[in-house]
Amino acid sequence: MNDRLIKVVRESFKDEFKTEPLMVFSPGRINLIGEHTDYNLGFVFPAAINKGIVCAIEKSNTSNCTVSALDMDETFEFDLNNLKALQNGQWQNYIIGVVAEIQKKGLKLKPFNMTFSGDIPKGAGLSSSAALENSVVYGLNELFKLGLSKFEMIHISQNAEHNYVGVKCGIMDQYASMFGQEDSALMIDCKSLDAKTITIEFQNYEIVLINTNVSHNLVDAEYNDRRHVCEKVASMLKVDALRFATEADLLTIKSKISEDEYQKALYILQENERVQNAYQCLIDNDIEGFGALLFKAHDGASQQFKISCDELDFLVDYSKKHPDVIGARMMGGGFGGCTINIVKTSEAKNFIAKIEEDYRLQFNKNCSVYKVKLSKGTHKINTNEF
Repeated sequence: MNDRLIKVVRESFKDEFKTEPLMVFSPGRINLIGEHTDYNLGFVFPAAINKGIVCAIEKSNTSNCTVSALDMDETFEFDLNNLKALQNGQWQNYIIGVVAEIQKKGLKLKPFNMTFSGDIPKGAGLSSSAALENSVVYGLNELFKLGLSKFEMIHISQNAEHNYVGVKCGIMDQYASMFGQEDSALMIDCKSLDAKTITIEFQNYEIVLINTNVSHNLVDAEYNDRRHVCEKVASMLKVDALRFATEADLLTIKSKISEDEYQKALYILQENERVQNAYQCLIDNDIEGFGALLFKAHDGASQQFKISCDELDFLVDYSKKHPDVIGARMMGGGFGGCTINIVKTSEAKNFIAKIEEDYRLQFNKNCSVYKVKLSKGTHKINTNEF
């Protein structure tokens, strides 16, 4: 957590609303491996990180709710009895969605005030949206004693994104942000929502995230398109989701679908297998085997599922040729954002300096590099410590 950010959010809330708030931290997440497998009811391998959303929230003595987004320098006021998504709303619709989904469950809310800010880099694919959703539902659950379980809260967050933002996301981002544990990753079965927690120990290696600093504005539409293809193929195979299909099954309908659709579905089947193999590699302390699976995962995402871009491919190709990197791939929904790299700790500084230079020469713009720690999930902040 970012102590300075906590103090800024807390003091901003107190200045504006003249009362001491309840404070919540909700982390972003990385995904070690397993992209687009969650809505196919498959397997994912995420971890919460020490970058996220800090939220200050308290009951209001007015008839409306007021939310201040410090990073955007914007304030939004709304009536609990007249909730609908804003046509040009951005962060506002995540808030509206969570509040509306809580009310759909028949739970009573009263007006509240909220201030939030974050240190998740915009467009990095570290799921600031899930962090924001979870901070709101967790804060409201604490504030109004709603009695929601963490599982109920993540489904509220997911439904907010489906119904008020328009992205048919899976459950991974909300799950990882809510349930993350320090120094650990979660091997999640997205059908049962059971998770195995494994302590991550990369020995002489560390995680380095490299942000392309590009967003091709395709993510939402292309994400929904990929989901449609997966659901179409699953329906033709008469299974609930591609998680329950095999490559042999897929061959039986290959002549009835396009090559593009076949490759997208095949990617999901193979990515599910890679996630399970990656988990086993870490159980066996086979760090190099784990890294090799990351490279294969990127090839599939780029060539089969077609969610990469020139900048992501450049970074992964660079890492693949580097002797001190054992694995790298694009991470997130695609078309921009970050690569995740497993880099030898003793050589990380030199690797970062060189890849920054070469990226700038190639694209005439800068990439950004982050080192992250694996973090505890969404939780109440003890303000006595600040």
